[in-house]
Amino acid sequence: MADLTAAVTADLPVFDVLGRSSARRERELALPGALRLVQWRNQGGRMDYQRPGHHTLSVYLQGGTDTHLIETPRETGHPGCHCILPAEHESRWNVAGPLRFVHLYLSQASWADRIVRLLDAEPRALTLEQRIFGQDATLAAWAQGVAALDWTHPADRLQADVLTQAALDHLVLQAARPRQRERAGKPAGGLSSVARRRVLAFVDAHLDSSDLSLPRLAAEAHLSEFHFARMFRISLGCSVHDWVATRRLASARELLRATRLPLADIAAACGYANASHLSRAVKAGTGATPGQWRRGSTG
Repeated sequence: MADLTAAVTADLPVFDVLGRSSARRERELALPGALRLVQWRNQGGRMDYQRPGHHTLSVYLQGGTDTHLIETPRETGHPGCHCILPAEHESRWNVAGPLRFVHLYLSQASWADRIVRLLDAEPRALTLEQRIFGQDATLAAWAQGVAALDWTHPADRLQADVLTQAALDHLVLQAARPRQRERAGKPAGGLSSVARRRVLAFVDAHLDSSDLSLPRLAAEAHLSEFHFARMFRISLGCSVHDWVATRRLASARELLRATRLPLADIAAACGYANASHLSRAVKAGTGATPGQWRRGSTG
């Protein structure tokens, strides 16, 4: 896993804060969809987080009864509890005893993908809310499940991905509120709901095409390229290029899991130039080769 360390830890301020503290990283894993899974151990110390720019889900595996926010020292953690630290949050922590925990880092773009896929809503209308020492049996089971896996084994890495994707879907559905969903249907600025649905459906239906360019998608939305690019980022929280790349990778992963198609055929179906291009994209996006994902999916 040493060759993945730079990719896994880059641009993760919460990780950086822990890395400069007394916490020790036990292991880490890159997962599809710009997700990063890290298991930590801490014996004590002080951590301050200042608007990290990415979301963090933390679940305690062991200890935590001596861990608290500086402002609320009487409220402490315990095994199985979880903390949700949104991208814009600020918090100050004191750890006064042994603690072992799992962190899942996710970008705002990966959160946006789930909002669109599960709720057909504007990502900006459904944001994560800070939660400290929450109780959720699904999230506690997820943490125990991934902690029990061997993150160096292809089959276990695939299982960690399956468990994590399901946990994040659960988190999205927990965050959804009727009032926010209604507001999502009437966004101020950004793409209209009709244009957003039309463009995203067009992307998914034409992943095998080489023409998922900004001009082509802008035409689908009946907007100028400049205006479309700006409105797309407002609505989805990422660039058009990043969205298309994410959808192509997701489609490739699904075909690797569910079919025995040759890599060249999967590359063509997902819009990659050739099998080598597909292999590089899968390796960069998941930390595993297409062959490792395929072997893992069959046990």
